[in-house]
Amino acid sequence: MRHAVIMAGGSGTRLWPLSRADRPKQLLDVVAGPAGARSLLAEAFDRVGTVVSPDCVWVCTASRYADQVRAALPGLRPDRLVLEPVARDTANAVGLAAALVEDADPGAELAVVSADHVIRPVERFTAALETAFDAVAARPAALVTLGIVPTSPATGFGYVQRGGPTGVPGVAEAASFREKPDLATAERYLAAGDHLWNSGMFVWRARTVLDALAAHLPVTAAALARMIAVPPGPGRDAVLADVFPALPAISIDYAVLEPAAAEPGRVLVADLEADWLDVGSWPALGETLGHDEHGNAVRGRAVVVDGTGNIVLSDDPDHLVALVGVRDSVVVHTRDVTMVCPVADAQRVKELLGAVEARWGARYS
Repeated sequence: MRHAVIMAGGSGTRLWPLSRADRPKQLLDVVAGPAGARSLLAEAFDRVGTVVSPDCVWVCTASRYADQVRAALPGLRPDRLVLEPVARDTANAVGLAAALVEDADPGAELAVVSADHVIRPVERFTAALETAFDAVAARPAALVTLGIVPTSPATGFGYVQRGGPTGVPGVAEAASFREKPDLATAERYLAAGDHLWNSGMFVWRARTVLDALAAHLPVTAAALARMIAVPPGPGRDAVLADVFPALPAISIDYAVLEPAAAEPGRVLVADLEADWLDVGSWPALGETLGHDEHGNAVRGRAVVVDGTGNIVLSDDPDHLVALVGVRDSVVVHTRDVTMVCPVADAQRVKELLGAVEARWGARYS
């Protein structure tokens, strides 16, 4: 049967001060829609539900977010919530979800998607995910990654290079994975037409990725096997709490995808041609808010005079943010923090948060 897991454990530090340790970005109502603003997590749940039955959708998140996720997703089955005791990066989170899915439904096919994305139109996502599941049906041992057809020479994303055809339309062999490139390299990738943005979304059999972890990250595979040997309930939770914190923190790309790509035909890439935003920074979130005729993206009570290219957000309905003559800046007001930075320095917000914590501890985290 087809299953999907939504990875929703990140803390969203690059969207501070709106995103906080106790209320991360995936749970904030920041995505505009016809019925009003909604959360990235709710968007992801509905989006993957176009391909997978809601009963087969899982969410993997940090233990401290459990109640918020349940409240945000009333359609999520209680036994489909996967809770990480601590954050140990995506290889271990994906492995944990795959182990639980395989235990519940041996032989299951599993899509891994993110709660951080905005994808339009949804129909193209649906078609690409269906295609990736078709590729896994044709090649049960394959690891399929979804590659976004690039629209610009982006330097903030990793890339995956298309190789030879597979016989499944829209799916190619993955020839190589590339790190975030400099601008000249990104321009070359775009011109060549054979490199896709690495979306961080995957489809495979749950058993296949567990076997890959056994080959490339055996310490994680052994820990998950120890956990899954215990029946569901407090005993299994206790084993997980014991073994998970000691696992090496590593991404699924580094741990599995890149080494497996050296095996011919093992890793495939399915094209996804759509408007795709990885909402990991203020400029990316600004794209979801829409822009006025001066390029300002505004949410909340704000007035901008003679300003262009700004991202302005206030989550306090009684507080007015007023700008005059300001250009290309991020201005964010919350109940206890006001943050201002140039758009060009938006990637440094995580650095700023570190400086705040060094002075004030976790008070504003």
